[in-house]
Amino acid sequence: MKKLNKSIAVTSAITAALLLASTGPAVAQSASMEKCFGIAKAGKNDCAAGPGTSCAGTSTKDAQGNAWMYIPAGTCEKIVGGSLTAKK
Repeated sequence: MKKLNKSIAVTSAITAALLLASTGPAVAQSASMEKCFGIAKAGKNDCAAGPGTSCAGTSTKDAQGNAWMYIPAGTCEKIVGGSLTAKK
């Protein structure tokens, strides 16, 4: 029983360390990223794809106007179909 508890503790510690490490750069990176609507492939959006969808990966068609992806700031409007605001 002690081996199982030790294994669970080690696994939990590794998982927590990985989660903390992965969230740090994302927060710092968000300042240089922007939401770009209308460029995601079906099922490849980052989040919020409108009514009937819950979050990431829920867009139902390519270039869905209310589905967005995070991309480097300043590049959205250079992409054909890209918009900084949701489209109908």
